Amino acid sequence: MPRLGQACGTRAQRRCGLRQDSMGGRTFPIRHKAPTKGIFEQGSGFSPLNLQPMLRDRDHIQGPPVQFRFPDQTLRVNMPDQPGLMAEIKARLRDGDGFSLATLNLDHMVKLRASPAYRAAYAAQDLVVADGNPIVWLSRLAGRPVSLVPGSDLLRPVLHLAAAEGMPVAFFGSSPEVLDRAAARLTQEIANLTVVWTGAPSMGFDPTGPEAEAAVAAMQAAGARLCIVSLSAPRQETFAAFGRTRAQAIGFCCFGAGLDFVAGQQHRAPEWMRRLALEWLWRALSSPRRLIPRYAACAAILPALIRDAWHLRRA
Repeated sequence: MPRLGQACGTRAQRRCGLRQDSMGGRTFPIRHKAPTKGIFEQGSGFSPLNLQPMLRDRDHIQGPPVQFRFPDQTLRVNMPDQPGLMAEIKARLRDGDGFSLATLNLDHMVKLRASPAYRAAYAAQDLVVADGNPIVWLSRLAGRPVSLVPGSDLLRPVLHLAAAEGMPVAFFGSSPEVLDRAAARLTQEIANLTVVWTGAPSMGFDPTGPEAEAAVAAMQAAGARLCIVSLSAPRQETFAAFGRTRAQAIGFCCFGAGLDFVAGQQHRAPEWMRRLALEWLWRALSSPRRLIPRYAACAAILPALIRDAWHLRRA
């Protein structure tokens, strides 16, 4: 018997760029090699500069959001805590409205300062939470406190909500093996969770190009109402903003390595380190060559962010 995700579709499906899962009849796109392009090239006509976040008036959204100002954008953490976020997601799923969700951290802030295109994609996110203690500490300094809402901690609550509401789910990103393992574990763990489509992008994936277009069309055709995006920044936020314009009933959740954690491909810091805000240290020690320069860049922008937060408090 073919394993979960093994290609066994009809010849006609293969001509259309699809493969069919032998367990459950799900269809998946065949992964074709795509030419490498810059991640913000607008070959498909998509421009994040034309996007506007669509946050409806909800009773649970109260008070001025903490914000970060750039020369061309002002980005806001508009979901101050997990209960408010879950209420907003539930309302959107029930109303048939999609969304894109970003989880802001200090590494994103470094990339946002360097890239106008990334700022435009981030400004197009409907929902933004604080995924990182430095963002939480800056919000308190600014007098507009928000709670810590890590994307990895949101994965299961969001999937439980989707299962309870009867909303089919898609996984996009990482690798085929990770997606298969994550789908198998999560559907076994969460009652009534339905994963109708998974797709892993090719090397050099362009989040606004033809491969992205095909992925969004495939998950939409499969009936997905929620998509867990498991890519690195800035590709995942750019893909979510792009997908939002193509499939307006799908909610795109940018959860980074969340599916890798579920599949056992990567490992999170122990709970006690997370409680002490030391998850960054765990990660740095696990991959020092890659992450120590990243954290050094994060530390370098902190003085300016602290100054801006103080000015916001006094405004």
